[in-house]
Amino acid sequence: MKKITLLMVALVMCAIASAQFAGIQQRGPQEEALPEGFKPSATNIFLAQYPAVNATTRQVMFRVNAPTAQKVQIDLCNKKYDMVKDEKGAWTCTSDPQVVGFHYYAVLIDGVPVMDRNTDAYFGSNWKSSGVEIPEGPEGDYYRFNKNIPHGQIRSLYYWSELNGLERHVNVYVPAEYEQNPTKKYPVLYLLHGWGEDENGWSNQGHMGNIMDGLIAAQKAVPMIVVMESGDIKTNPDVRKAATNDVTQIYVKDLMPFIEKTFRTQADRDHRAMAGLSRGGGQTTSTVFPNMDKFAWMGTFSGFFMGMRMGGNNAAPAPDMKTQVETSFNGVFKDAKAFNDKMHLLFISTGTAENSPKAAVDALKEHGIKVVFHESQGTAHEWLTWRRALNEFAPRLFK
Repeated sequence: MKKITLLMVALVMCAIASAQFAGIQQRGPQEEALPEGFKPSATNIFLAQYPAVNATTRQVMFRVNAPTAQKVQIDLCNKKYDMVKDEKGAWTCTSDPQVVGFHYYAVLIDGVPVMDRNTDAYFGSNWKSSGVEIPEGPEGDYYRFNKNIPHGQIRSLYYWSELNGLERHVNVYVPAEYEQNPTKKYPVLYLLHGWGEDENGWSNQGHMGNIMDGLIAAQKAVPMIVVMESGDIKTNPDVRKAATNDVTQIYVKDLMPFIEKTFRTQADRDHRAMAGLSRGGGQTTSTVFPNMDKFAWMGTFSGFFMGMRMGGNNAAPAPDMKTQVETSFNGVFKDAKAFNDKMHLLFISTGTAENSPKAAVDALKEHGIKVVFHESQGTAHEWLTWRRALNEFAPRLFK
């Protein structure tokens, strides 16, 4: 009898729990309705309402639960916003209007920067950051997922680097047709991130896969493989140290052979390209220019000055722009005809709201160097600038 009674109690408890769970599923979290015009950011985790974005005013509302904190702020786009605490210990604030695109931010709790647990984690400025997306209108559809077109794959792989003395992680995009054409070989674009970010940046913050899928489906870009590696060298001091601090040597001596052994590539200079944003643009110049027997296409997105401004190799600035053109990057531009014969595309991009390389571009053109110069209107040193740059750069490759 006792066993039967215990069994009946257990069944009743299970029924109550099931009913409660069903109720939760039907009702969802008991959150207050957002103010009119605000919607959860596309970067939010499952069911999180905040941060909430107003697409019309481009303002962001934040909410942080920190009942024991004395002061809470939001650090967004170089401005700190003081938050106001309610009787339940929730802190809220609303930002100024923001520029469209992706922005990192942090929560400052009594002066200590932490992630907002309401968003996905994005690696930026050398730590896991929160992120918020201020949506564009239809003009941003090129980097959004399009359910009506075929989609490629972004594969996560590890390979061994002899120079690094460690395994290294790399993301590789293959076009939608890759598995359907088992004998076809593809050109390769090596695509680099910027300082403080990692090899996941182009996939996550940059929406590279959506951009490439759209360009290839529209026949604006040829189907290609895109390789996204880290711009940094990790070490394990208890076991081994990196043999070199020059990551560009890792790209050429370790990464490229791995990619060409693992994937069906067209392994010649006419079918290899490299591009990078910010510091990755500088790494592109320091990889491509000494190895023009291996690359024929290159692009820098907000990154040309990384090598040009100091004449390359940390040399002193040249006295005039003409001399700087001739001496930069160990004199790669000195013979304009020889450079143009080797380099099928030199693409330089920047946002109009950041430090522009236009003077250097004009000097290159005057010297006879063929350059395609692209400007992203109204954007600064940010991911929207680089999404637009890739969208302009990729259609020009391998044609």
